[in-house]
Amino acid sequence: MKNLLLSILLLGVSHAACATQADDITITIDGSLAGATPFLSQVTLSVSDTTAIRSVQFSIAPRPGSKTRPLSGTYAASYLADRGDLLNGKIFLPVYGLYDGYTNTVTLTYLFNDGSSRQDSTTIATDNFDDPCAYENPNIVQPKTEDNSLSYDYILLKGSCSLFSPTIIDTDGALRWVGTADAKFFTLAFFENAIYIAEGALIYRNDLDGTVELLGNFASLGVKNFHHNVDRGKNGLLFEADTNAYLESIIMEIDSAGNLQKTWNMADIISAAMIAGGDDPAQFVFPDPDDWFHSNAVTYNRADDSLIVSSREDFLICIDYTSNAIKWILGDPEKKWYQFASLRQYALTLSAGSLPPIGQHAVSVTHDQGILVLDNGLNSLFQEPAGALRTYAAPRKYQLDLNSRVATEVWNYPMDESLNSPYCGSVYEDLPNNYLVDYAYVIGESGQPLHARLVGLDGTGAKVFDYEYVTAGCTKIFNAAPLHLENTAFPAVGPQSLNISTRGLVASGDGALIAGFIISGNESKSVVLRALGPSLAGTGLSGVLADPAMTLFDATGQMLAMNDDWASDSTASQVAAEGLAPGDPAEAALRVTLPAGAYTAVISGKEAAPAIGLVEVYDVSNASDSSLANMSTRGIVGAGPDDLLISGFILGAVDNSTVVLRALGPSLSAAEISGPVQDPNFTVYDQNGSALGGNDNWRNDPSAFELEQNQLAPPADAEAATILHLPAGAYTAVTAGAENGTGVGLVEVYNLEL
Repeated sequence: MKNLLLSILLLGVSHAACATQADDITITIDGSLAGATPFLSQVTLSVSDTTAIRSVQFSIAPRPGSKTRPLSGTYAASYLADRGDLLNGKIFLPVYGLYDGYTNTVTLTYLFNDGSSRQDSTTIATDNFDDPCAYENPNIVQPKTEDNSLSYDYILLKGSCSLFSPTIIDTDGALRWVGTADAKFFTLAFFENAIYIAEGALIYRNDLDGTVELLGNFASLGVKNFHHNVDRGKNGLLFEADTNAYLESIIMEIDSAGNLQKTWNMADIISAAMIAGGDDPAQFVFPDPDDWFHSNAVTYNRADDSLIVSSREDFLICIDYTSNAIKWILGDPEKKWYQFASLRQYALTLSAGSLPPIGQHAVSVTHDQGILVLDNGLNSLFQEPAGALRTYAAPRKYQLDLNSRVATEVWNYPMDESLNSPYCGSVYEDLPNNYLVDYAYVIGESGQPLHARLVGLDGTGAKVFDYEYVTAGCTKIFNAAPLHLENTAFPAVGPQSLNISTRGLVASGDGALIAGFIISGNESKSVVLRALGPSLAGTGLSGVLADPAMTLFDATGQMLAMNDDWASDSTASQVAAEGLAPGDPAEAALRVTLPAGAYTAVISGKEAAPAIGLVEVYDVSNASDSSLANMSTRGIVGAGPDDLLISGFILGAVDNSTVVLRALGPSLSAAEISGPVQDPNFTVYDQNGSALGGNDNWRNDPSAFELEQNQLAPPADAEAATILHLPAGAYTAVTAGAENGTGVGLVEVYNLEL
């Protein structure tokens, strides 16, 4: 099954036959220069022709016994040139993530403009790092398991125990990077391949190569200091601020250049709602210095354009991003807020067996639109009544049904109900169902020192590692987040749809396999389109399309290009240079550069009977101001396992993408499509073949409310749709008909980030 699902994403990729520039260009490694910390270095390269370089990648080999994937970074030549690190004949390559006190083996990969590549290697010996926080010496409760089943290999530790805040470790527990901003604060986040650190009213950017830049001083806006979490917002980062008027109830969105985008005053928002509901806000909302709200985290949910704010004192509260209107409240009804009818009207009811979050931290949205928090179990410290008190902390996930106004606790991880962690901490999901749990402040049994505890959980729910760190308060690991440093791209790439591939039956008339895609933005985008058939036989499929042909149309129906045998096309050499030459000469391929708009690729064959074909659209452009915003494929949904409509899509990003998937059938009749599948359903799989979710009838999906808000609800109730929050990677949606129903179906992928 795994090979079946992945074949549509991996078939036919080959490397360029002629590596002329790799053969002709001379590159010499001159040496390396130690950076500001032992984890940093700069490698100097002499290059005979720097204009031929497309990118350079470094990769650091794991130490013997390590169970992590190599740390690497890829620099586009344009990025290096903009920084002044690419000159005529020289490249100064930043390398980060080295092991300290070790002779590191570093592999360099040079990619040239003609698609060819070459590798070289060097060694970099580093000094020992004097670690003031003792991150390199945890108490290993459980070492990392051998199978490396976690989706993440690196962890950002947000602490304030030294001037080297923050710290990056790998999941073996080895120290791999420390901050160089001379900062001793934990209010920070990883964003656009750098770490944004707040100290007092100042915000700094600390790049991975050690460069530090002051982005802004927000004291003139009334900010006394920033506190707690920094989380990703709609257009930048969400900072929580103390101001001259209010303590821990102001949220500010600030972009990557340090520009203020928007401010939310939770005191004003809640006061307005209470007044509108006939209550006196002076009984609940208090000015500085009273800690009536104690915001500690906020997350942006692109699915419904909202902010979800964690108030440790009171509740989780969701507000509309634009209007500030309260959408829902989830919290303990034994607390003071519930005594006010004006606030109680927004309360979600908890289903039987579900516990409300109390004293929670680190709110986030999971891949399937769940709400995830670390429930510390602490009652209110300022408001009275203070509500329930639990003596243990546990990560909890909730699914919300906003039509019935019900919240259901669908997952928790009470590792140990004697694990008392009343303050700080976090839980985050990486790839679906892969978690990192941080108990930042664990009160041990008598005689046991206060400690922080990091636990990694894989997609099966198994514990992969468990480390303890002696701490004082929350200073060691206030918050911890998974990082992907396996192949970081410079410049940073935002959420993107990079590829769609659909395998299905190709027949005549309405049974043709049709791929549609939309290019959004202000720049033209280069794409490679492929129609495969014969090479599919290599995966064990029978009845494959023997000689596929492809025709490309624009939104008006005008034909733009066509191809039958790929090598005969004028763009064949460019297709090959991209490493996308089909595996059989009878297959079709085109490389085209297209302006913003809607396009359709129609795949046909010469067989009388339906045969299996594969259509693919690859984004091969470096354009940063254009994207594949929507991709769809129409084809026959068959009954057998080889005849299902199987769609793959690849997401590339430094952040998660929020995507809508739809499978349509009955509504196609309105477009005069004959024989549509009457009751389509789909299941989404990750690149390991693990099922992430799916849907049969969209109104039964947890995201039905958000689908309607985004005007993406399918026209027919029998059609399928869901919203998923997915990191970069390859995914597959398998569409079938209920009770082996067959007919023409349409599968669509919308990226809400674009």
